Amino acid sequence: MLNTETLGSGPDLVFLHGLFGAGDNWKSIARSLSDHYRIHLIDLPNHGRSAWVNDPSYPAIANIVEHWIDQQDITSYRLLGHSMGGKIAMQMALNAHAQRIEKLIVVDIAPKFYPPHHQDIFKALNTIDLNLYQDRQSVEAQLAPWVEDQGIRQFLLKSLYKKDGVLNWRFNYPILEQHYDEIAQAPTMNEPFRQPTLFIKGMNSQYISAEDQPQINALFPYAQAKLIEGAGHWPHAEKPNVFLKIIEKFLN
Repeated sequence: MLNTETLGSGPDLVFLHGLFGAGDNWKSIARSLSDHYRIHLIDLPNHGRSAWVNDPSYPAIANIVEHWIDQQDITSYRLLGHSMGGKIAMQMALNAHAQRIEKLIVVDIAPKFYPPHHQDIFKALNTIDLNLYQDRQSVEAQLAPWVEDQGIRQFLLKSLYKKDGVLNWRFNYPILEQHYDEIAQAPTMNEPFRQPTLFIKGMNSQYISAEDQPQINALFPYAQAKLIEGAGHWPHAEKPNVFLKIIEKFLN
């Protein structure tokens, strides 16, 4: 059900990507850590090359990822999640079966509900008829009126592929849109996660605010936070060297 890539050797470190992404988004960071860790890059359900499912709620996806970890006979691991993947990682850590997670890294997301803010992307995906186009450049031109940020357009286009001569998206955007309210929700809690936790925020990002601190402290009593200057919602892509130093120090 899950498409994954494993590289390196050492203690297990699992990566969970964000909405519209794929495990491959984290390849360069994973390579940099692979001398010291066995990295697992997971395509979450409805993304990348993993299976499409009808229930993208955080408890459901967390169960799928935990089942995969069981199948690998991984008895303890470190867990990193970005954005939507960060919420899934928090869901896993707040489960009653979180004892195997030794350390948790949450990248630029808080354990809270977020108002809808991907409507323009969904409008674009619903509007563009991929049968009419043959290459990424043509599709990007169609995305541009809806998605002004070129970086976000390039990010989306990483999930465009050709099958039998026809372009397709790897992410299951109809289900993601239909269940967007569930993706916007906070993770649910069984009990606080009492292991070392690191929240990383891009200083230019609005996803984590000072008002989130009490909730973070309640759910993750051993949490610390790091700010990355000059970075937004993708600090690992915008400031990779700074990001790497921060997580290496925390993991060690």
